[in-house]
Amino acid sequence: MTDRAVTAAFRFGFGLPLDPAAAAPEALLAGLSGPDRAAATWPGVVTPEALVLLQREIGLRETKKTDPDAAAVEARAIQRAGLILQRQGQRATFARALGGAALRERLAWFWTNHFTVVPRGRNQLGWPSALRDEAIRPHLAGPFAEMLKAVAIHPGMLFYLDQIGSFGPASKRGKANGRGLNENYARELLELHTLGVAAAYTQADVRELAELLAGLTVRPADGFFFDAARAEPGAETVLGVEYGGRNTAPIFRLLEDLARRPETAAHLARKLAVHFVSDQPDPALVEALAAEWRASGGDLRRVTEVLVTHPAALSGPAAKVRPPGEFMAAALHALGVSGDEVYGMAEGPFQRLVIRPLAAMGQRWEAAPGPNGWPEAASAWVTPAGMAARIEWAMQVPGRLVVPLPDPRDLARTALGARADAELLGAVAAAESTREGAGLVFASPAFNRR
Repeated sequence: MTDRAVTAAFRFGFGLPLDPAAAAPEALLAGLSGPDRAAATWPGVVTPEALVLLQREIGLRETKKTDPDAAAVEARAIQRAGLILQRQGQRATFARALGGAALRERLAWFWTNHFTVVPRGRNQLGWPSALRDEAIRPHLAGPFAEMLKAVAIHPGMLFYLDQIGSFGPASKRGKANGRGLNENYARELLELHTLGVAAAYTQADVRELAELLAGLTVRPADGFFFDAARAEPGAETVLGVEYGGRNTAPIFRLLEDLARRPETAAHLARKLAVHFVSDQPDPALVEALAAEWRASGGDLRRVTEVLVTHPAALSGPAAKVRPPGEFMAAALHALGVSGDEVYGMAEGPFQRLVIRPLAAMGQRWEAAPGPNGWPEAASAWVTPAGMAARIEWAMQVPGRLVVPLPDPRDLARTALGARADAELLGAVAAAESTREGAGLVFASPAFNRR
């Protein structure tokens, strides 16, 4: 396998082993076409399942008034049901990483982090998985505007960024209950999801956008719902453009405009380059991505094609540090663990060997520190505690997942290809046990960087 093929496997997938032909740009891009077989094979969570928790939580409020003991039992049951949904999403995510199209899965992880959703209670534990499957995965190779619109009306995002608590001040319901705007989603929509923090929007733009979004809410029985009684009457002006009309039509027009703006192109071009290639990406790569975004109106397939074919994307040192989740998926892949094996793994071992170690490494599941998602900088992951947890996992866990472990020298060549240099191969060969040899492979800089 050529150095460029190895680089592509690490940067745009979950590493080796990989057929050299599968690392070619054409093969990577082909994985974005056709039905989403990985999602069909290993299902996650859908909105009706997540809504059941919300409905039960509402019923719990009434039970508390009449039967506190029964309410306590129901609260624990809701917590358990929520954990079941969350764990369904965990299994699906890792199974797809191991058995799905490499680039498709990496893009799903990237955009899920871009549109971060963190559960804020037991009745919200299913929303991150549902948003990923319903609003993000169907649009990985389509217009960014379509993904943006799907995210904007998804209950997971409306809950996380407090949109369900926003009322137009002059709306029927706003005047009746004295409630006003919550600008949280409007601000993050501009600052994080589209234009970027450095763009030239004003507080007036944020407020007008919040008024435009005020009708977006969630009904426990149905999911997303546009409530005209809480929508601010009249048109709103955002970034110098007036948006008026009924229901979601003006909101969707605004989102389509945001998706095509040059500030959005610049912001997301750099974010893609930083995530996949380098914390300090080549300006030529960033500009090529932004130029394609502007020319195509945000066609994600065309932008992704530039990303995986640009010379700067397949050259340079392996300076990016794999975040814990990606490290885990890459290690399972290198060990030959299949999607079916992960999806069918008993709950106790799956939590002990896969999910809980992520928290020790610094990336607790679905608990990003804020709506800007997990950090990209290597310094966020190369910490004493985080690296100690990786080394401990590397030394202890692979032998519990795969019995017997392969010869560490073979594992090094399988997992690293040409990146397995003479020094690492010598250390692996001199290891006192197969377990320690495998640990050296997974703890090595060559494995942890891409």
